[in-house]
Amino acid sequence: MKIPVIRQLFQNNTPEDLEATLNVLEAFCEFRGVSEEEVDVAGEMITNICGALEVHESVKSGVAERDALNAFGQKVMGSIDRK
Repeated sequence: MKIPVIRQLFQNNTPEDLEATLNVLEAFCEFRGVSEEEVDVAGEMITNICGALEVHESVKSGVAERDALNAFGQKVMGSIDRK
């Protein structure tokens, strides 16, 4: 997860475009011939896209962009710390 990447995705893409890309990446990961390294890269991209989608939802409900980005970052870091 990279907050600058999530910010760029949020600022430059509609939620519909992000959803379409997410669907393609998820389908890609299901192919048998995809290597573990490729799945890891796609997984990182999926995390960033999901972050951008969550930021879109937060901003839509009235949260400032910066606060929405920080909240997503804290949410991810919190879930990592629990393991």
